[in-house]
Amino acid sequence: MISFLDKAVLQFDRALQTLVPHAAKASRPSPANLLEEGTLDLSERKHSSGLMRINHTGEVCAQALYAGQATTAKLAAVREEMEHAADEEIDHLVWCEQRLYELGSRPSLFNPFFYGASFLIGAGAGLISDKLSLGFVAATEDQVCIHLQKHMATLPAQDEKSKAVLAQMHTDEAKHKAMALAAGGYEFPKPIMAIMTQVSKVMTTTTYRI
Repeated sequence: MISFLDKAVLQFDRALQTLVPHAAKASRPSPANLLEEGTLDLSERKHSSGLMRINHTGEVCAQALYAGQATTAKLAAVREEMEHAADEEIDHLVWCEQRLYELGSRPSLFNPFFYGASFLIGAGAGLISDKLSLGFVAATEDQVCIHLQKHMATLPAQDEKSKAVLAQMHTDEAKHKAMALAAGGYEFPKPIMAIMTQVSKVMTTTTYRI
């Protein structure tokens, strides 16, 4: 049996890996590694950086969300699913961070705030029920997939490296959504999804430049 203190130490370590640059390690190489760097002018590089910063922050939130849910999940099987998904999301986190630095940029300064808020949301959902917690994962991943599709469509044509990263992320996120629903996740009604969309817009506007 893992004690509360053990859980706290593990979650603190995950938070450090998520928020400290270059601390996390991916289990898979970045899809961008196989491609040549495209020629981007200043405005294109700035736009790509903004989009990848948004996606990096999204992965920071995902780490915190899964960590919070795993901490309060009632069923061991659900907790294991959350932890497995979080491990795959680490790849996305590292890939986005790597791409940001390749573009001459950096992660958002607001990431610690978003991590803390997302952890509390995840823990709260887990305390209510595993069904709600899994439903929140499915709804969140649905929002992420929509964002990724939009970002792939608006990236500069020459930025094939960023597109490759986002394409693999989209595949993985869709899988996580399907996993959450198959495990019994609650399907959120459209009004709730609309609220989540508005909250997501606020986050993306905030992190695009800062």
